[in-house]
Amino acid sequence: MLVTPRPSAQSVVRLLAVVALLFSALLARPAMAQQILRDAETDALFRDISAPLVEAAGMRPEDVEFVLINDSSINAFVAGGQRVYIHSGLIMEADHVGQVQGVVAHELGHVAGGHIIRFSDGAKQATSIQIISLLLGAAAIAAGSGEAGIGIMQAGQRAALGTFLAFNRAQESSADQAGAKYLSAAGISGRGSLEFFSKLQNQEYRLNISQDNSYDRTHPLSRERIAALEGVYHPDASWNVPNDAELEARFQRVKAKLIGYVNPQRALRDYPRGTETIPALFARAYAYHQGVYPDQAIAEAEKLATLLPNDPFALELWGQILLENGRPEEALPVLRRAVDLAPQEPLIATTFGHALIATEDTSRYAEAKPLLKAAVQLDRRNPFAWYQLGVIYEAEGDASRAALASAERMQMLGQHRAAYVNATRAMAGIETRDADWIRAQDIALTSRHALEEEKEKVPELRR
Repeated sequence: MLVTPRPSAQSVVRLLAVVALLFSALLARPAMAQQILRDAETDALFRDISAPLVEAAGMRPEDVEFVLINDSSINAFVAGGQRVYIHSGLIMEADHVGQVQGVVAHELGHVAGGHIIRFSDGAKQATSIQIISLLLGAAAIAAGSGEAGIGIMQAGQRAALGTFLAFNRAQESSADQAGAKYLSAAGISGRGSLEFFSKLQNQEYRLNISQDNSYDRTHPLSRERIAALEGVYHPDASWNVPNDAELEARFQRVKAKLIGYVNPQRALRDYPRGTETIPALFARAYAYHQGVYPDQAIAEAEKLATLLPNDPFALELWGQILLENGRPEEALPVLRRAVDLAPQEPLIATTFGHALIATEDTSRYAEAKPLLKAAVQLDRRNPFAWYQLGVIYEAEGDASRAALASAERMQMLGQHRAAYVNATRAMAGIETRDADWIRAQDIALTSRHALEEEKEKVPELRR
């Protein structure tokens, strides 16, 4: 007969370490694997639809950041700090702005409740159960009771997972209630929130997700959430308040632009030629541009700008399409007008600065440089503006500040080694204690710290 050798103490410890690492990996939330989408009008809309909700949550609107992710799933989440991530699929499937505000209110409930910080509490509870079961199971295996030991480990895994999922569901329910409170305080109807949960419920039905219980789920069942919130929303004084008409019109534009950008085929189906509404023109302009039909894209964008001659976002789109089709000279007056109409929009200024540089006329760099410097001051996540600034510094022969611009860009992109190298290079060529030297030093220090943390997170494997 076969006799299973008893594992050594070293192999048991190694097993525990591997399982603990795997469990930690399951709890990690990879937030930044997807592409981030930036658009000046979308950023402005997120700021305006969320401002009263952010204030109701006891935070300052200027401190809360919204990030749009190119992901077709209907989702939104927080991943630390006062930053809310919204999937493009959520915007594309929302019927009106009130539904998006309902989701935003819920996510702000997570932020205000410190749920990401408290996430470790739930993980610790689950990990404690997991480790105890692993120790007991390993002891049983070491004593020769292999089947019993495996059974103990499996039972512990189920208990740990159940504990963690219950903790997560409690946080979701808490965020639902907090979101309802913020909507009420902001005078926004909860109707959109309930409608969106109904959308999620329909999705669960389509995916054949069991509706019997929520024990093995990270979130309560949508029907449970609807039932819990109906008694809160229906009596609220804001229940019959309609959506803000201006915000609704802006939302429909942003939704159309997004569909045109990420799903041109759907855009041409949902907004067919002959439909001359403003959202339809935006959708088709982007769809044709993404589909590489430059003449049609330019025609739709020009028509839009003619209808809205004082709309900076319509002008920005026209100028962008001209620029990206190799016609920067024609884009300049359009984008200059857009910047004049919206001087505080850094993404528009960045596009204009790009167009000035794209003409390859270095005499225009003098106009582009202050625009781009203002853009990076206003926008904390604009690596492309830093790239354009670096082009100008390089053309001026200022290699040190070109390196600093690269360091800024690399740090934003999470490329800490490149950020450190460029920051160090910048410090070597800039006068000590100059403001740019101090900034380069800051980047060098934070990048080196990030590199050290990365080393600690990936310990060396030893035999």
